[in-house]
Amino acid sequence: MITGILLKGYGGFYYVYAEGRVWECSLRGRFRIQDQEFLPGDHVQILPETGIKATIEKVNKRRNSLVRPTIANVDQAFLVFALVSPRPDLNLLDRLLIQVSEVGVKPVIILNKVDQAEEQEEDARTENSVAGLEFYQNLGYDFLKVSTRTGQGIAEVREHLKDQVTVLAGPSGVGKSSLVNALEPSLEIKTGEISRKLKRGRHTTRHVELMVCGEGLLADTPGFSALYLPKMKREELAGFFPEFVDVRGNCRFTSCLHHKEPDCAIKAAVDSGQIEKSRYEHYCLFLEEVITAERRY
Repeated sequence: MITGILLKGYGGFYYVYAEGRVWECSLRGRFRIQDQEFLPGDHVQILPETGIKATIEKVNKRRNSLVRPTIANVDQAFLVFALVSPRPDLNLLDRLLIQVSEVGVKPVIILNKVDQAEEQEEDARTENSVAGLEFYQNLGYDFLKVSTRTGQGIAEVREHLKDQVTVLAGPSGVGKSSLVNALEPSLEIKTGEISRKLKRGRHTTRHVELMVCGEGLLADTPGFSALYLPKMKREELAGFFPEFVDVRGNCRFTSCLHHKEPDCAIKAAVDSGQIEKSRYEHYCLFLEEVITAERRY
């Protein structure tokens, strides 16, 4: 038997990437009886038969899994946002950072359409948008600026793909499908136009599947505009904000939630500019959500 990674299931068959090729696999009878759930990214043991045909004999234990997109054993997530059309939604970015970090997936922030920003005579807004994202690099996150039209930064993104299972995430219209095409032109992923009226992208990706892209595997996933936070205790939320870690020990109360308490070191750091104001505002919004969710448990 050989080990491979499940790319997708379709029409009763499962397509597995192993030893540099894609195998068309059927299921061993016991899997059909047990109603085994298979996800793209599952590591499976297959038994080759004739040609590209094979049988799935075993599914290995998952290292992690995401709900949206529904995929397993992910190494990293490309969090793709556009500099313009649409402008970066930092609230959504912070939600995504929490979502992927909670399951042990490394986030890589990708800022697309830098060429279009340069073409527009909106220097003040453009500079604010860039500054609103580049400070994430100081927090230790990988941060790449690209243009799918000019090719700027594409080689660096391709290097990040090497030997990794990667998912794309981010709002519609930021150029996720265009990014895939720039990374691997042979895939010819369908792209949609930006709605001029709503300034939002039409959803063009319909299902989740892993694709061989460069020297890694990439999932082009359905776009979305909202994301719920993972289940957690209110005390755990601050741990998803790396800039809080070295500061919160100076709060007056060890149980400080950095919201309404007096003598809070986090709030003082925001006032002094040490912590980005938008990040703290999002923390407060998320804290209210976490507390509300806790009451439902």
